[in-house]
Amino acid sequence: AVRLRVREALAAREPAAAVRVQGWVRSVRSQKEVLFLHINDGSSLESLQVVADPSLEKRDLTFGSAVEVQGNLVKSPHRMQNMELQAETIHVVGPCDIWSFPLKMKERHPLEYVRQFPHLRCRNNTLGALLRIRSEATAGIHSFFQDNGYVHIHTPIITSNDCEGAGELFQIEVKAKESAEETHFFNVPAFLTVSGQLHLEVMAGAFTHVFTFGPTFRAENSQSRRHLAEFYMVEAELSFTESLQDIMQVMEDLFKTVTSTVLSKCPRDVELFHKYIAPAQKVMHVTGKNCNPVILFSSSCRISYSEAVEILKQAPQTFTFKPEWGCDLQTEHEKYLVKHCGEVPVFVVNYPYDLKPFYMRDNEDGPQHTVAAVDLLVPGVGELCGGSLREERLPFLESRLQSITVCLNYRYLDLRKFGSVPHGGFGMGFERYLQYILGVDNIKDVIPFPRFSHSCLL
Repeated sequence: AVRLRVREALAAREPAAAVRVQGWVRSVRSQKEVLFLHINDGSSLESLQVVADPSLEKRDLTFGSAVEVQGNLVKSPHRMQNMELQAETIHVVGPCDIWSFPLKMKERHPLEYVRQFPHLRCRNNTLGALLRIRSEATAGIHSFFQDNGYVHIHTPIITSNDCEGAGELFQIEVKAKESAEETHFFNVPAFLTVSGQLHLEVMAGAFTHVFTFGPTFRAENSQSRRHLAEFYMVEAELSFTESLQDIMQVMEDLFKTVTSTVLSKCPRDVELFHKYIAPAQKVMHVTGKNCNPVILFSSSCRISYSEAVEILKQAPQTFTFKPEWGCDLQTEHEKYLVKHCGEVPVFVVNYPYDLKPFYMRDNEDGPQHTVAAVDLLVPGVGELCGGSLREERLPFLESRLQSITVCLNYRYLDLRKFGSVPHGGFGMGFERYLQYILGVDNIKDVIPFPRFSHSCLL
């Protein structure tokens, strides 16, 4: 028998004899003259209907059990489905105790409920849809950069660079069994990376266009709906660019390309989120079938930091954090700015010099004194991307480093001595991107496993 995935069986245009489908039972309905099963193997949101003789029903053929079905693929008489499988044999590969199985047939479990079962929640329709969307979005990100001539770089996960300004770090220590003393594994302090940017800058000195897409870690002691200890970051660096507009254009193109990929490859999965998880979210107009993502970005949605502060000061609402020039924008400020601009993405540019990390390019625009930095704010989330032109002028960089304390264990200044060029880059939080296009409120619901979930598998 020819093995077919559920997705392939559903998409078949012609009947086929002697096919084999493997998956997990999503529903069982036994009637006097016919047995109906729906099975799914994770390749599609829609399950494949199996029609069988009641004599094939077995005691362990239950919801959640793993099965292998052989038979003939035929046209379905029902308008809601294209093909169905007429079973000749049904083999239960792995039984499932439905009484202790926490997921129940035909129940729409809340995300808060399934989060309790990180080892089983991928069998839930919502999490299955999310993981297919993550997979296609990941492929879309890589395709975008590859198609535009970027070289993919694997930046270190363990590093001695703290990439100052990127958040709290997890430090790597060794605790010997015979001693309570902790020592540095590499004889110097080492951390889990908060960003691959400084390593990308090294590679941008040879390849002009580079990107990385990997895990990053932030040791922020927060259990809020916005924070993760481990998340994925898309980062890119571009050499020979003197314009912040170039950086914003890549951000915009990346978003539009990846979103279009997700919409074309996973329309039913995205629809599930917009119908059942976030029906009231403004994000629906972002990714709806009748909306082209291109219209989400316009020149009217680019404002300076100074303009943003003035807008916030004149706002009719009271903020928890009072907006002042020189202070960082809080989430409440970012969401208000998006609302003020019509619930569309907003680029905020030129932040105060003292507010941003050492590597951002000085605009030399006293008395306010700003750097060429940009943040992309989006509805429902706030900051999605952050980037800047990098300071390529050695005297400016040396002057900045003298006034701060930062750990750079490789010769960062050498990059400005040997063939330095104007360059810039940005980073995008992958999970925040998924939050945005799907309208999910809790960021923990867009990752495969909740925090510390690996301990549940032991």
